[in-house]
Amino acid sequence: MEEEKKLDVAFMQEALKEAEEALEYDEVPVGALIVMGGKVVARAHNMRETSQDATAHAELLAIRKACEALKTWRLVGCTLYVTLEPCPMCAGAIVLSRLDRVVFGASDPKAGACGSLMNIPGDDRFNHRPEIVPGVLAEECARILKDFFMQKRQKNILT
Repeated sequence: MEEEKKLDVAFMQEALKEAEEALEYDEVPVGALIVMGGKVVARAHNMRETSQDATAHAELLAIRKACEALKTWRLVGCTLYVTLEPCPMCAGAIVLSRLDRVVFGASDPKAGACGSLMNIPGDDRFNHRPEIVPGVLAEECARILKDFFMQKRQKNILT
């Protein structure tokens, strides 16, 4: 159990690096990794603004990349690490892709669908329910988002 917590922290640090990369594109800094057998099989960050695609969330992009890399839509045996609690769209994709675990950093009280606003992966009406591990490096994950939006607000005030 202690070893799993250490791995969760290490992989969340990698997801934070992806979130930092999103900043280079002026994207909301959310990063995601998909890990199988202790190895990263996919990584992504938000690309909604760059792609002008409402579905280009870090989680969905990582799921797509993992499916391609593993040549299957069933991500059994995989863990998703994401810096922000998944929204309803991403939570639905998590259930449908059969991910075993979801580890997230910051909670999202306005749009979080893994326990905050609602709990799609925990709904026993679905045929698949991944394990949800909230709050890994929560402060660090929340800080990058808060700083991003604070800078955005300051720019709007000054212009």
